[in-house]
Parts: sequence; structure tokens; C-alpha cells
Amino acid sequence: MPACARVVGPVVSVHRREGEVRTDQEWQVVGKTTAAATDRLVEHPRSTHGYDVPEVIVSPITRGNPAYLSWLDEETA
Repeated sequence: MPACARVVGPVVSVHRREGEVRTDQEWQVVGKTTAAATDRLVEHPRSTHGYDVPEVIVSPITRGNPAYLSWLDEETA
């Protein structure tokens, strides 16, 4: 799971679903984890979220504060 999660919201989302344009109130959650823990983090909202297809995307960490990256490793081990 994530070492940290940032919750932002509520936010307004305008999207297409089932052939219509919809406007919904949502919360954005940014989970911070390691590559090794990504599969578990991606699966959690897929199995618990109310949407059939929740937005779950992964952005790789290519560089960063070495102490922070070490903390991520320790907290997600």
C-alpha cells in the first residue's frame, strides 16, 4: 500500500460515460509508493470503488530526494 496518500477535493469532473457528458463531484487521491508495491495499490480502488472503471494511473519516479525515496522504500516494505 502507499507510504502516503494525498486527498484533494472535492473536485468537479466532467467526463463521458455511457454516451453522455456528465459532471460529478469527486475526490482525487494520490498514493505514493514504490514500483514493487504498485500492483497492490492499483488493485485496491479497482476492487472497492463504486465506479465500474475507476481512474487509476501510475507515474514513475525517475529522480528525487534520496532521503525521501529511502523513506518510501522503508514504509512500503
